[in-house]
Amino acid sequence: MGTIVLSGTVVLVILGFGNHTWWLVAVALLFVYMQYGRGGASASSSGGSGGGSSGSPSGGGSGAAPGSYRAYRARRDKQARWDRRYRRERPLESRRQARERNG
Repeated sequence: MGTIVLSGTVVLVILGFGNHTWWLVAVALLFVYMQYGRGGASASSSGGSGGGSSGSPSGGGSGAAPGSYRAYRARRDKQARWDRRYRRERPLESRRQARERNG
């Protein structure tokens, strides 16, 4: 996604040499991408400023924690699904690995 936005911005800047309105469009495109298109980084920081006052009784002081925790949970759940699938499809190999781990 970032590559498309950057190449689109370059094209708009090049077009802006003939018509300066395209430069404004390029700046607007970069602004929208920075606000909404990057997902975790800007969404957690903007959500953290509003959630900081209402979420202070929960004890979470940082604004980036909810987004980071959601990403962590998604990665952990995905890894657990892959592990279960591996154990289901390769029971002999998973038993051997468990024996090696337990010594």
